[in-house]
Amino acid sequence: MKIVVIQGPNLNMLGIREQNIYGPMKLEDIHKQMKGFAEQNKVDIEFFQSNLEGEIVDRIQECIGDADGIIINAAAYTHTSIAIRDAIAAVQLPTLEVHLSNIHQREEFRHKSLLAPVCAGQIIGMGPFGYHLAMVGMTQILSEVAAMREHQAKTQAAAQQQQQ
Repeated sequence: MKIVVIQGPNLNMLGIREQNIYGPMKLEDIHKQMKGFAEQNKVDIEFFQSNLEGEIVDRIQECIGDADGIIINAAAYTHTSIAIRDAIAAVQLPTLEVHLSNIHQREEFRHKSLLAPVCAGQIIGMGPFGYHLAMVGMTQILSEVAAMREHQAKTQAAAQQQQQ
């Protein structure tokens, strides 16, 4: 089981920028906590951060055949990027959207997520703990997908045996 965590613009500045909104924790510290959770749960995890929309689209596309799920904080691109939305829809992988702050308590232009309709869920306003919740949620989603696939394979095998 592999999860790719994709971080959007300015998240590399966590711990420095607007601590009253995003808190004092640095992105590296958030990733360290996520890696610890992944190791405890025998999950492979990879981190990617870019300030460039096209690089984020490329990394989402590269998840095909390489990852089982995506956790994404597209930051400001959440509200503007049809390209990132379309990439998430195209790869057809379970994706959870995370935001440190509650986007609905912020400026009006931040209230709408273009990504939400193509994501399995959103975790907003929980600060860095939101990433932990995303890890719990994604491991649950991926476990359910694996169980469903196993059940389908058994059902197909039984049907084939009956035909013989």
